[in-house]
Amino acid sequence: MMKYPKDYLEEIKLRIKVSQVVGKSVQLKKRGKEFIGLSPFKNEKTPSFTVSDEKGFYHCFSSGEHGNIFDFLMKTKSIGFGEAVKILASEAGMQPYKFSNLDEKREKRYQIYKDILSEYSEFFNKQLFQSENVVALNYLRKRGVQDEIIKKFRLGFVPWKSDFYNIILKKFNEEDIKLTGLFYKNEKTGKFINRFNSRIIFPINNLKGETIAFGGRILKKDSRLAKYINSPETEFYKKGRIIFNLDNAKFEKSNTKEVIIVEGYMDVISLYSKGIKNVVSNSGIAITENQIQLIWRFFSDPVVCLDGDESGQSAALRAAERLISLINEDNKIYFSILPKGEDPDDFVKKNGKEKFVDFLKSKEIIQSYIWRIYSKEIDQKNPFSISKFEKKLKNLCFSIKDETLRKYILEGFLNNIRSFTPIQSFKYNFKKYSKKDYKILNETKELHKQRNSFSKEQIKEHSILLIMIHNLDIVSLKKEELSEIQFSNKENNILKDKIIKLVLEEVSEDKIKTKIYVNFKELIDNIEKNSILKNIIIDKNEKEKLMFLEELLEELKEMNHLKKIQLLENKAVKNLDENSYSELIKLKSQLNRE
Repeated sequence: MMKYPKDYLEEIKLRIKVSQVVGKSVQLKKRGKEFIGLSPFKNEKTPSFTVSDEKGFYHCFSSGEHGNIFDFLMKTKSIGFGEAVKILASEAGMQPYKFSNLDEKREKRYQIYKDILSEYSEFFNKQLFQSENVVALNYLRKRGVQDEIIKKFRLGFVPWKSDFYNIILKKFNEEDIKLTGLFYKNEKTGKFINRFNSRIIFPINNLKGETIAFGGRILKKDSRLAKYINSPETEFYKKGRIIFNLDNAKFEKSNTKEVIIVEGYMDVISLYSKGIKNVVSNSGIAITENQIQLIWRFFSDPVVCLDGDESGQSAALRAAERLISLINEDNKIYFSILPKGEDPDDFVKKNGKEKFVDFLKSKEIIQSYIWRIYSKEIDQKNPFSISKFEKKLKNLCFSIKDETLRKYILEGFLNNIRSFTPIQSFKYNFKKYSKKDYKILNETKELHKQRNSFSKEQIKEHSILLIMIHNLDIVSLKKEELSEIQFSNKENNILKDKIIKLVLEEVSEDKIKTKIYVNFKELIDNIEKNSILKNIIIDKNEKEKLMFLEELLEELKEMNHLKKIQLLENKAVKNLDENSYSELIKLKSQLNRE
């Protein structure tokens, strides 16, 4: 029978806990980090059957049976290994594995690849302790890296012009060595050069702890050389799919929901040596979707902790913008940015473990972090700046895949924006106040208090009507959009439609105002009295007023959309028919496009 690739089997084991499989046929009770129950292999009255999700196996003390999720199904269901794999792959939400005649060849290549990297790692780990390489060992010790950590991470040093290529060539052929990316060919001499010459090397492992690549830190002071480099991507190493030290950090998942994501190898090693073991690194590249999904398998609340310099701050914001689309109620992301000029290694050395742990307590959840950084960019007194800012936040929120969460995060952002009161916008337009200005300002403050009695929709509707009443030329320009939109308040809607009808009939401006003031006097008085927008646009030209109207129409349209979606979602809880379902899908797709 064709052998399943290890990666495929490991993926199934990562997605499904042992307790999840065993719990379907054995009643389990939590006991510390493990589960206990009556043996499915032997009749017993006292439970002796244990399950460890952390270690990935079950063990029966009464019968001696021991194994993983595949073994359990095979033994309890009397099925073969292949059938067990198919059942569990389906449960894990994975496609059935389709074998080809290339699979076995790939598996052999992978084994050779790992063997070469293993020998490379072992050889250069020993080189680190050679007397002629004392500079490298001293560098690590000055950085606070002791021998036990060197051994734990299998750190090494590649001396200048090492002869390892000729040593390894005695065991493996040139093509296999070339595929590892450890060497590159000098086109002039035809010789193979060690990629990590004069560098301390950091083995990069997969989740099983097998080395599949290396990172390297230069020791020679040469501005032409990059301080850190990684192995090039190979058939078996994809940078965007691997997290440095997750193979060690994953064992902390039973102790904490958090894992600290730092930028560099030395940051990881420094924190780990101080007893902070739930720490990983994205190896200097922007955190990818694959990497965060991999982290979430073990830790639901990762904390991005990057350097406090400008590049670290910039990288953190880019990561937040890219990853917010993936968050959900179970998997979150936090940010904790260090003081300017410090990295995690510097901070923990200067302040110690406890201070670093305390510092992390002030972490910000992703949406709060984005708000804090974004809000620094805007002029809270300028309505145009606020408008641009709101659009930016909306575009970001619409990328969130979890629709319910998207709705609440967007609402949170909009509530924060509403704290930018129009009083500030008013002050922005008047640098020196006359007595008249102060009178208007005080009136505005009172009106701001009164407006809280209106719904959000009514405030928008009153603002639109105010512009329409005093700018009939603009009504003519935007008649189609104004006709299409429906107001929540019946009287507001009637007044809107009446103004549009009179404009279309080409009634003179004086007659229009006379007619609407006679028929809608109380409503118009209410709009005039309670509208803060009146003070904001008093000195604006027609183009600026048109921009205000377009913004208001867009916002009201979006509010109506969200309201319809909410009504249909509420209906779905009780009973959703085919027509309602179709309408719900249509509305959501329209919202995403907008």
